Amino acid sequence: MTPPIPSTDLGPTPASPLPELPGHTSRGRLERVLRRGEFAITAELNPPDSANPDDVYERVKHFDGFVDGVNATDGSGANCHMSSVAICALLTRVGYSPILQISCRDYNRIAIQGNVLGAAALGVCNVLALTGDGVQSGDHPEAKPVFDLDSTSLLSVIKIMRDERTFLSGRKITDPPRLFLGAAENPFAPPYDWRPLRLAKKIAAGAQYIQTQYCYDVPLLKQFMTKVRDMGLDEKCYILVGVGPLPSAKTARWMRSNVAGVHIPDEVIKRIEGAENQKAEGIKLCIDLIKEISEIKGVAGVHIMAYRKEESVGHIVTESGVLKGRQPFRRAFATPADSEMPPSAVAM
Repeated sequence: MTPPIPSTDLGPTPASPLPELPGHTSRGRLERVLRRGEFAITAELNPPDSANPDDVYERVKHFDGFVDGVNATDGSGANCHMSSVAICALLTRVGYSPILQISCRDYNRIAIQGNVLGAAALGVCNVLALTGDGVQSGDHPEAKPVFDLDSTSLLSVIKIMRDERTFLSGRKITDPPRLFLGAAENPFAPPYDWRPLRLAKKIAAGAQYIQTQYCYDVPLLKQFMTKVRDMGLDEKCYILVGVGPLPSAKTARWMRSNVAGVHIPDEVIKRIEGAENQKAEGIKLCIDLIKEISEIKGVAGVHIMAYRKEESVGHIVTESGVLKGRQPFRRAFATPADSEMPPSAVAM
């Protein structure tokens, strides 16, 4: 049984949504940080192959005081893990600001709209709309894909639910979900000229922020951002660039060959391969990339994807210096798996 959560100035418990603010579509931290013009940090929580909630809490505690939002992945790579909605429910119980990822691969519009309402009722304030990887790439290739919607139409559906207070069928919603809507984009896959145009379509459908695929090629990112600024899209949408530490040159080569949409230049692999400690060099590369990315006009933050390496996130954020003294939400856990830690919470 989870111990009681102490009161803070965030409300009755840290999990409570924040007070409403004019012009905000959600009552969550991530939207506030971005609207204040602060450099935002989000990170991906790798879901456990387990029904034990402590497996989630053990991983997320590494993000304490370093991130403004935690992505709960939804069957990424078409592999089966604990559900995104369940992870979000666990995270809201202890005060984190989760980002509900929704993959259109696995649900029709009825299930999606129900999940959106349920997640909002649990205190989730952020959604990331994804089309989803094909089932052939995962551990259940015999599964039947759904794809009733794609990521762009999914954004439109949730925007209708939020702003027009109706389901897609037209039936009224008595209390609409207050959500900050996000989408994914990949500036590093051809055709490069089409990527800003696709981003514009997602913004028109309702995207308020995007998280990109891993960035290991800053010149390509700068090329993308130039077109984004020329189209005025950086003023309509907050752009968080994906980054992540590479543990070895071998892993980098495998990702480049096997993970759809990942682009890793030869010089990056050579840098890691030539290092005495490849894991340490991969972390240093990630830090260097964040520093360089943060200087690009129009970039609002970074999204850290440290696969099975959550413990590296705090070091990466600290060494990059991008928080500039600001401390995101921090909570010392008091769960059965971590009972020696004092139950305290500090607001952002």
